[in-house]
Amino acid sequence: MRTRRASTTGSRTITIIVLVWLLIGLAAAVQRNYFAGSDATCAKVGTTLVTIVAGPLNYIGANPKIDCTAPQPSR
Repeated sequence: MRTRRASTTGSRTITIIVLVWLLIGLAAAVQRNYFAGSDATCAKVGTTLVTIVAGPLNYIGANPKIDCTAPQPSR
C-alpha cells in the first residue's frame, strides 16, 4: 500500500504542475490579445496554441509564431 500512495502523490503533483503551466500560458495568450477578433486563421490558432503550451517560457522572452499556408483551391 505504501508504494501506491507515493505514486498517487507524485501523479497529483505532476498534474498540478501541468495545470499551473497551462494556466500561465493561457494568461500569456490573453495578454497578447490572441482571443480578440473573429478571424480564426491557421496561423492565429497555431500561434495561440503554441503560446499556451509554451507557458512560462513566454515570460522569459520566447515569442512563438506559427506560419502556415493552406493550399488554395484551383479555379
